[in-house]
Amino acid sequence: MKYIGAHVSAAGGVEKAPLHAAEIGAGAFALFTKNQRQWKTKPLEEHSIKAFSDHLSQVGISPDHVLPHDSYLINLGSPEEEKWQRAFDAFLDEVRRAEQLGLKLLNFHPGSHLKKISEEECIGRIAKAMNRAIAETDSLVLVIENTAGQGSNIGYSFEQLGRLVELTENKKRVGVCIDTCHAFAAGYDMRSREAYGHTMAHFDEVVGYSYLRGMHLNDAKSEFGSRVDRHAPLGDGNIGIEAFRFLMEDSRLDDIPLILETPEPDRWAQEIKTLYDFAGT
Repeated sequence: MKYIGAHVSAAGGVEKAPLHAAEIGAGAFALFTKNQRQWKTKPLEEHSIKAFSDHLSQVGISPDHVLPHDSYLINLGSPEEEKWQRAFDAFLDEVRRAEQLGLKLLNFHPGSHLKKISEEECIGRIAKAMNRAIAETDSLVLVIENTAGQGSNIGYSFEQLGRLVELTENKKRVGVCIDTCHAFAAGYDMRSREAYGHTMAHFDEVVGYSYLRGMHLNDAKSEFGSRVDRHAPLGDGNIGIEAFRFLMEDSRLDDIPLILETPEPDRWAQEIKTLYDFAGT
């Protein structure tokens, strides 16, 4: 069964997010558990934690199908030790907050080398942060999101994702999220059934379906292989609507959060309905 939703607002407190998801017919959702534009924020309060859990139960969404996203400020690949430490401290806080909410996953962008160190050295610094965060927390799975490869971002190739999985000491606590727009911009095609099959077979070979813990469903304003990250509503971009039909027909994507990050929230309810129709549910 498919679990489809969107990255909803947590305005008014994290406990509001499940209600916002239910309003658009979602069976899954993503959220920021803190202000993504600030390094520090006040701790979660007990009443918010309880209300979040109560609202999840109320709307019938499992914690397994919630894919929180960490702050965009965090760069675990930073080549400067002081900045790396600041990023790690913020990341560790994100992991702990997600665990406090009873969630199972945390999605994050791996990091950037800023053209100051090699890609492999940057990957090593990201892996160091992941292993340390895992050692200092309980059970959360760290879900690495692929990138478009814009600027000096790591994670644009399946090989880089696979390398990060390889370097993670506790394999039970690492996973991968494929963003369709990022994959397309990085040169992974899915516009035909044959192309989709080839791309996903390559992912399985290099990373493995067992590590796929979520997806971001976005069309792309950017061109194929452009390394430019520009999301578009489903069917309005260069990927096209049929690719999302292929995704919804793929049983290997059952039981993971499938999250819209398309740029027009007013269309999310209809996009979710369309995806569920494609899935036959």
